[in-house]
Amino acid sequence: MSAIKVFVNSEALSRYAANLFASTAREAVTRRGRFVVALSGGSTPQRTYELLASEEYREKVPWGAVHIFWGDERCVPLTSSESNAGETMRLWLNTARIPESHIHPVDGTLNPDLAAEKYEVEIKQFFGELPPEFDLILLGLGENGHTASLFPGTPVLDERSRFVREVYVAEQDMYRVTLTAPAINQAALVAFLAFGGKKADVVREVLEGTSQPHRLPAQLIRPGSGELLWLIDESAASKIKESEYESIR
Repeated sequence: MSAIKVFVNSEALSRYAANLFASTAREAVTRRGRFVVALSGGSTPQRTYELLASEEYREKVPWGAVHIFWGDERCVPLTSSESNAGETMRLWLNTARIPESHIHPVDGTLNPDLAAEKYEVEIKQFFGELPPEFDLILLGLGENGHTASLFPGTPVLDERSRFVREVYVAEQDMYRVTLTAPAINQAALVAFLAFGGKKADVVREVLEGTSQPHRLPAQLIRPGSGELLWLIDESAASKIKESEYESIR
């Protein structure tokens, strides 16, 4: 099942995403005693993370039962400003009431293939069963159609069995580690966050264009039995058909 929700601006979108995080966490903890989420890096979710770090959400989330993973990571130390996990920790997690043992970053100091292998082992050991099912995965959308570190034309797009892989991104001259499409598609809920007019063309192509997953890797994300949710602002939605989305006011 999929749905598209359009918001008047990025602030409204970010607040909805924070509330979605909180409500999904409460439901997951009630159902099975823990909430397991994979976070997105980049600038898009930062306001959502700031809200979750605020006093407003202190009692809205059962923080002691939250487990944090990441959908992708650059192969850099946590201290680097380019580290998704490092930036999220500085922005939010260092002051959150989440046990340190519940925070699971990629070790970006290892060789990329070893970092990917180690993270996959950690995920498998955590879930104790196959396939791993995250309660929520937050994703961004690049102007080139990438999501997580699933970049156009990269070999990882053809992965069918591994849950975590390393990938070399030529335009960045950098290795990254990413959850693969098979891992993401096992989630109970996957939520894309995208805002701004620069995303309008790619949002239209991904949602309404022909299937070209090697050019538009975000099209690979189709949860098998879970829910796919698009949270976008009016600027990013400006080129898609109004009949296809719900406007949130």
